[in-house]
Amino acid sequence: MPLLAKLLIGFVVLIHLYIVWLEMFAWTTRGPKTFRSLRADLFEPTKVLAANQGLYNGFLAAGLIWALLITDPAWSRNVASFFLGCVAVAGLYGAATAGPRILFVQTVPALLALAAVWLA
Repeated sequence: MPLLAKLLIGFVVLIHLYIVWLEMFAWTTRGPKTFRSLRADLFEPTKVLAANQGLYNGFLAAGLIWALLITDPAWSRNVASFFLGCVAVAGLYGAATAGPRILFVQTVPALLALAAVWLA
């Protein structure tokens, strides 16, 4: 896999590791500053739900890390494509249901990485 694709996948991994931290460990402290559209009193009661979302984002990051560690080029491309596709779809859904900013935070980086993977 070319260096640009690896760097873009690494960037998507970092985004998702941040989301894991935010949703699983900092939901009640950093969450209100990040998600200003939610009322502050909602963060404590939704802490478990956010942690569950964070866990799923962790699975996406783990899948992309796995793709970076696979030495067979075809397998690496396929695994990266699957997980980047999942990130892009999650971003589209988030943009449609939670806020359009998610499109630029999740979907665009995933699609750029996916394009780099397939244009190599």
